[in-house]
Amino acid sequence: MATDAGQPGASLAIMVCYALPRTVWHRELCLPQGATLQQAIDASGFAAAFPRVNPASSGTGVFGKLKPLDYRLHDHDRVEIYRALSFDPMDSRRRRAHHKAKKGKAIHQLEKSARNKA
Repeated sequence: MATDAGQPGASLAIMVCYALPRTVWHRELCLPQGATLQQAIDASGFAAAFPRVNPASSGTGVFGKLKPLDYRLHDHDRVEIYRALSFDPMDSRRRRAHHKAKKGKAIHQLEKSARNKA
């Protein structure tokens, strides 16, 4: 596995991950000290496994924090390659708010109708 990261010639234990809708693709690597995020992606075989995905445009990060491809990795980093969103989060929030408001009006109408009958 990895040796002391402070020593010259030390290596880094790195995991490269790509989450799919129903599974997670990942590779564990041992890279030289000073390796970059791009080098980890290249060494993982990601391009061969997912030729249509461009990490530069889809986004990359380490432990959930966006990082550029030239980011220098540290021992035990988890490199993440992100997928494009399948929906706009703001549109989704608007739909939920609209649905909630519509549901609230319907409940209010039922309560008003029940009061009128009593």
